Amino acid sequence: MQFDLVVIGGGASGFFGAIQAAEKKPGLNILILEKSSKLLSKVRISGGGRCNVTHHCFEPIALAHHYPRGEKPLKSLFQIFQAKETVAWFASKGVQLKTEEDGRMFPVTDNSETIIDCFLEQARQLKIKIETSKGVVSIQQENDQFKIICQHGEIIEARKILIAAGGHPNKQGYEWMSNLDHNIVDPLPSLFTFNDSEKKFKDLMGVAVPAAEVRIAGSKFSQTGPVLITHWGLSGPAVIKLSAWAATYLYEKKYEFTALVSWIGAVKEETLRDQLAEQKSKRGKQKVISNPLFSLPQRLWIRICELSEVEETKIWAELPQKNINKLIEFMIRCPFQIKGKTTFKEEFVTCGGIDVSEIHLATMESKKVKNIFFAGEVLNIDGETGGFNFQAAWTTAFIAAKGIVG
Repeated sequence: MQFDLVVIGGGASGFFGAIQAAEKKPGLNILILEKSSKLLSKVRISGGGRCNVTHHCFEPIALAHHYPRGEKPLKSLFQIFQAKETVAWFASKGVQLKTEEDGRMFPVTDNSETIIDCFLEQARQLKIKIETSKGVVSIQQENDQFKIICQHGEIIEARKILIAAGGHPNKQGYEWMSNLDHNIVDPLPSLFTFNDSEKKFKDLMGVAVPAAEVRIAGSKFSQTGPVLITHWGLSGPAVIKLSAWAATYLYEKKYEFTALVSWIGAVKEETLRDQLAEQKSKRGKQKVISNPLFSLPQRLWIRICELSEVEETKIWAELPQKNINKLIEFMIRCPFQIKGKTTFKEEFVTCGGIDVSEIHLATMESKKVKNIFFAGEVLNIDGETGGFNFQAAWTTAFIAAKGIVG
């Protein structure tokens, strides 16, 4: 079997790259190879089955700031194709996207099948061939052709190849690319929640704080945003975002570290001390435990008071300085001894993969092997949660397709 283009990977970047190439050069003979029996599986489960297509950030530099790995190359790539173009492309296919309060963008149907149906229909119209359960074992180059050897011995010939095989949890997943002479940055997990070894907040599972700050003790890593207490530890956007930016650091720590939570956000200690002094002088007769400060949830405030050894009957006017010092500590530096992580929902994302410095950014073509292109999570590019990883997939696939059709 001979093809003008073989796309390895039937996920988001693979489909988008194949469709873009076919649209730009009608009549191109294209085949998508997917190693599993299911197409677009990550699209299906993303956003709780709604598919978080992209993020409402239409300024390339600002958009690139959401990528712990890949920020610099994406600054230039987003000048060519970014979230605004993603929205326009889907609209041109009859798929309208909507923006939620936190900036995430979903199909108005709130159903990932809308995106899957769109891709499958475009592939059908453009006569793109698709084969599932076809894992690639190796790629061999002969003159100006490639031979793709599949797991059951089948050989497929291609003039050009787009590798859009996604991320893998271990380096073995990239072995079949080894003869392409590319450097593989060790794959590590990103986007995960923190497991609290002491479980001292376990009974408060479900309590959420909208604007907390989470820091990793002894490091420069911190993030602000909503934090959710779970039965296993800490979750919520601030924690997930922090896991992405600190992915390498936390891997080196074997996921054993102290997380310090400021339940009231990035408030300085002196400011908080002044506010507590004001509380003591102006509302001295109020019971401490019954009147949460900073709109904190009642159950969380009671736990902070208990940890600070504030007696149930104590009023602010009678609160000793030692208790005030402890309150400050547990409000802005509440320690959690973290041991281990939990994957955030089904959003397994790897940092690591093909080193971007070995790719021509203008075309996504390999600098090592002519006519081999890369797109999506197989590259050492990954973003925060919120539609950013899909946006990197659309962008790199679009630019790869441009490079492929030349």
